[in-house]
Amino acid sequence: MRNRGPLSRFATISTLFVAALLLTAPTAGCQTASEEAEAEAADTSDVYTQTTPSRNGTGKVYMGREISQVMGHRGAAWLERPERAESEQPELLVDSMRLAPDEVVADIGAGTGYFSFRIAPRVPEGRVFAVDIQPEMLDMVRSKMDERGIKNVTPVRGTVTDPNLPSDSVDAALMVDAYHEFSHPREMMLSLKDALVPGGRVYLVEYRKEDPSIPIKPLHKMTEAQARKELEAVGFEWVRTQEMLPRQHVLVFRKPTDTADGE
Repeated sequence: MRNRGPLSRFATISTLFVAALLLTAPTAGCQTASEEAEAEAADTSDVYTQTTPSRNGTGKVYMGREISQVMGHRGAAWLERPERAESEQPELLVDSMRLAPDEVVADIGAGTGYFSFRIAPRVPEGRVFAVDIQPEMLDMVRSKMDERGIKNVTPVRGTVTDPNLPSDSVDAALMVDAYHEFSHPREMMLSLKDALVPGGRVYLVEYRKEDPSIPIKPLHKMTEAQARKELEAVGFEWVRTQEMLPRQHVLVFRKPTDTADGE
């Protein structure tokens, strides 16, 4: 929780809300072919390598891990499947974040807003940024906001390299079964680190690759060791790993309070 009084808290959240609305205006649109090409041009051989794609993979390799294909908006129904409440226990996950009422939370790879709308009641004086690169997913979020009368969720159109959030604006970021699909994980996490306040937390949730019995495609799982290697490489500090969920790790990281960390 940040140390700010009621008036400064209201001003901060209002400023962030306006900034996010500007970022989601029609001019932001979908990512263009030129933007994708520019992102790919930024790739360097010492960061990413290319191999023959495996099944469900892209062939792009980061720190020894092949990046998986993205689940598109046509798979949105899977995100809302009724059995998810039991198999993943989302309320337990949100409880574990111990959110303060005035915190600003970014749901990265928000999809249909499955977690955004569970977080929103926990931060009545704060805000949830529902970040996704697919406009179709954000349309679903907006529709649910209207249906439910929710005012403290803001859809944000990100790119493959940037969540498009203001610097030093986010207290906590949640990524549920999304990070392994990022086509530019290094760039994305550096951008997210910039958006976090010093000491801001990242909750990285991924299916446990150590357990072959979990019925998820291998490229859609991550080991704890791999996740730590990748996030620590861009300057995040590992805080703890929680194993209270039936099938997923919850790895907690934080942005160093000393921001002069060389990244």
